[in-house]
Parts: sequence; structure tokens; C-alpha cells
Amino acid sequence: MNLGLKKFLSYYKPYLRLFYADMSCAVIVSAITLALPLLIRFITQNLLFPNTPDALGQIYVVGAIMVILVAIYTACHAFIDYQGHVMGALMEGDMRSELFDHYQKLSFSFYDEHRTGQLMTRISNDSFDLSELYHHGPEDIVISLLNFFGASIILININAYLAMIVLPFVPIMGLYGFYFNKKMNRSLRRSKDRVGDINAQVEDTLSGIRVVQSFTNEEIEKKKFANENSRFVESRKLGYKSEAYFYNGLIMLTQLMTIAMVIFGGVSIVKGSLDLADLLTFILYIGILIEPIQRLGNFARLYQEGITGFDRFMEILEVEPDIQDAPNATELKQCKGNIEFKNVSFKYKEGCDHVLKNISLHIKSGEYVALVGSSGVGKTTLCSLIPRFYEVSKGEILLDGININGLSLRSLRKNIGIVQQDVYLFAGTVLENIRYGKLDASEGEIIVAAKKANAHDFIMSLPNGYDTDIGQRGVKLSGGQKQRLSVARVFLKDPPIIIFDEATSSLDNESEKAVQDSLEKLTHNRTTLVIAHRLSTVRHAQRILVLTDNGITEQGTHKDLIALEGAYANLYNVQLRI
Repeated sequence: MNLGLKKFLSYYKPYLRLFYADMSCAVIVSAITLALPLLIRFITQNLLFPNTPDALGQIYVVGAIMVILVAIYTACHAFIDYQGHVMGALMEGDMRSELFDHYQKLSFSFYDEHRTGQLMTRISNDSFDLSELYHHGPEDIVISLLNFFGASIILININAYLAMIVLPFVPIMGLYGFYFNKKMNRSLRRSKDRVGDINAQVEDTLSGIRVVQSFTNEEIEKKKFANENSRFVESRKLGYKSEAYFYNGLIMLTQLMTIAMVIFGGVSIVKGSLDLADLLTFILYIGILIEPIQRLGNFARLYQEGITGFDRFMEILEVEPDIQDAPNATELKQCKGNIEFKNVSFKYKEGCDHVLKNISLHIKSGEYVALVGSSGVGKTTLCSLIPRFYEVSKGEILLDGININGLSLRSLRKNIGIVQQDVYLFAGTVLENIRYGKLDASEGEIIVAAKKANAHDFIMSLPNGYDTDIGQRGVKLSGGQKQRLSVARVFLKDPPIIIFDEATSSLDNESEKAVQDSLEKLTHNRTTLVIAHRLSTVRHAQRILVLTDNGITEQGTHKDLIALEGAYANLYNVQLRI
């Protein structure tokens, strides 16, 4: 079995009982649909002309049977509509969860290449289309096939001549529909890509709305959106054009089928080879014969939308995380914090230049090391290699003498705390954001962490203290307040290794002092690596490393490096003049 088909069908497995019940109801619905015209034919052919003594009683009996069948039909259809949709929604939820879980495994390099809006579309719009296909697809196929073959057999038995005139229209409709389905598929794929582009543009603009408004660039953003929107409209036009040809062509062929039946049926009645009851039955079955075509048309639309979404879904699932646990990965326990780089080189992609080349470095347990240098020389990249946010291209990094590639990612990252310049806070309360550092922390532990981060006083001044909602990305807080919450989060995590990525470079002097004080508390007895923009903040580091395009060119204390009058001294003197 094709792997894609096997994966597609696997989502039915947890809900097989519900699926079989749904299909059973579909079979019953189809059987009753085929039976009702035959009961009507029985009445018109046997009970009305000529009128027999017990005809009235038989009409009532047959009528009662028809009412019961309609009640059963309604109950089964209601089950299909409700439980079938529930099954589709459950499967949609499973797929959405699987995709979201997979997103969590993908590394920074994947997100460097993909826009958030596109990824959101795959987890929302695409999964909904699949839900409709999973529910309606099997049901439409079962009912359509049963109705078509059942109606065809009945029509042939009633009058083979008239059936042979009507039935050839069906394959013509099938070929016509297949041709335009291919066109619809291409259009739907383009439309889904365009929806993803629109979401990406909206997400980008709304995330940066403060920048947009501060630079009064609303018109520019409107033009960007209008461009993406017009591309979407054009793709939808092509889709609607194919859809219009598809459905209207089927309607035309259906009408021609009905006309042919009425004309040739009328001729047959005049010639005496067909009676009025049979012609009436034919008319009723034409409706049943057309319904499968309409259902299959609906299935074709659902299939194209759903399978396009499934292809896009599988595109992401088939992306193997480029950073994952080795088969024999070990858990890191009682981490001391000895870090060693051995001839480490790194580049973001094949064909690109190396960002770092042949870096060798040893940081002792508990040592406070600062990393300085001009922008773009790879300071942040070097630090990102330690928790394996990116994989080294060459060489190895050892933690307590163990290659980090041999450690489980979870245990490695649990032992590393990171405070970044661009703080990310989640929508929610102060308490929830600090607790992110240790999910099972008590409120008392959270308050202690906040006090160590010099955050407790400002938190208590907020309207609801620790229960204050801070808004999307913490927009209700100042830069210094957000930074202190991020430090409190790391205090709560209590890792043996700390990485500060220019954590105070964007703060005012007062906020910087508060954050700096909390950072000094945090670094006590921990291996600390600080990326510094303001060199004055790392004057007391035990060792300062100067990183350039040629690697680590200088290292030593602040006093030693000033005395060298080299790259560090030049950077320091430039900042003093500023």
C-alpha cells in the first residue's frame, strides 16, 4: 500500500466502531432511497388501476411501510450528519495535535526558512478541509455507488430499452467531471498557498503594528496586503471558473438525460411497450441516478480540497528534525558545567560561508566568561550551539567531558538557562510567565524567584499583582520589567549553566542596573557565558573572549586586554567616546 494512503487511512483506526456505524447508516439510507420508488410503483401499477376491493387497505399498509422507512431514513441520516461530523472533528483534532507536536521537534533552522502564517494555515485551514473529506468521503462513495448500481439494475429490469438510452449519459458525466476536477485541483492548491501567504502577511504586520504606526507606514502595509489578497482572488477566480464548468456541465447533461427519458418514454407509451406507472418510476429513479453524480461531484470537491491539504500536511510531517536524540542518548545528571569546544565550525546551510571556523575553547565549571565582538561575527551562534539549537558542522562540543550529541536534548536544555535581549513573554499573567521556568513550582517559589530578579516590587504595584494579565508578548510592561520577569523565570529553573545574550543592551540606565544586579545574583556558582554589547557591563568577568571573523583573537581579564591595546581596547575606547 502506498505510504501516503496508509498514513491517510491510519486516522480512522481509533474510530473504527463509529466509522462502521456511519457506513451502516449510509447503506440503510441508500437501500431506503431505492425502495421507496418501487413501493410507489407497486401502488400505481397494482392498486389504482383497476380498483380492487381491498385496494384501499393495501394502500394504507404500503403507506405505513413507507412512513416507517422514512422515519428510519431520517434517523440514519441524522446519525450520519451528527456522529459522522463528530468523527471527522476528532480525526481533525488528532491530525492537528500530531502536526503541532511535530512543530515542537523542528529546529531553529526550519523556522528560519518558514513563515509563521504559512505554518498556521497548515494547522487550521488544511486540517478542517481534511475533516470534511474524512467524514463525507466514504459516505458519499458508498451511497453513490449503491444508488447508482441499484437504480441501474432496477431500471434495466423495468425497461432495458429506455435504460440503455438513459445510462450512457453517466460515463459521459464521469469523464467530463474528471477533466475539470484536475483543473480544480491545481486551482485549489494555488488558493491554499495564497491563503498561507495572506496569513503570513497579516501575522507579520500585526506583530509589528507598533513599528508600522510609529513610522506611519500603514499605507505600505495596506499595499503589501492588497498584493497578497489580489493574488489570492486571482487563484480563486481560476478555481471558481473550473467549478462553474464542472457543476453547470453536469446540470446540462442531467437535463438532457431527463429530456431523452421523457421523449423516448412517451414514444414507448404510445407504442404500448411501456405503461404510465413505469414511466413515473423511471422519472423517480432518474432523480436517484442523478444524486450519485451530484454526490460524487461534492466528493470530488472535498477530495481535491482535502487531499491538497493532506499533501501540505505530509510535507511538514516528512520534514525530519535535523536535531534529535541519538539512538543511545543518555540523560545528563548532576551537571557541573564544564564546557569545551573542540575545533568547532558552523554554517547555516550547505553552500554558505562558515559563521564560525575551528573554534577551540574551554570554560571551567562556575567560570564567568564574556563574549564580545562586532555584530555578525557569530557570538549568538556560538552560544546557540551549546543547547543544540543548531548542530555543529564540524568538531564537537563537550559538556562535563561528554559530547552533547550523545545527551538527550531534554536533559541538556534543562541544565541551561538563557536570558535573551528580545524577551518573549506569553499572553497570560505574571505568575504564569514566571512559572514557565518550572511548571510545578509553588507560588512561594515563584515569589522567591521574583525577589531574586528584583521584580517583586514592581509586580506588587501592578493592578492584580502576580495575577495581572500582561497582554500579548507582555505589551503592558516596560522593557526592563519584561527582562526582569525573564530573569525570574531562569532563577526558578535554577540551571547550572547560564547564557546571557545582550540581556541589558536595550534598557535604560535604571532598568539596566536592576537587571544587572539580578544577573549577578543569578551567576553565583554557575557557569556563565555573557554576550555583551556594552563592554562596561562585563568589566568584572573572569575572562573576556574577543570574537572576530578570524575566531577568538584575544582573551583575558578586562585589565589584561586593555593593556594589550588590541581589538578589545579599541572597542572599549570607542564606547567610552560615545
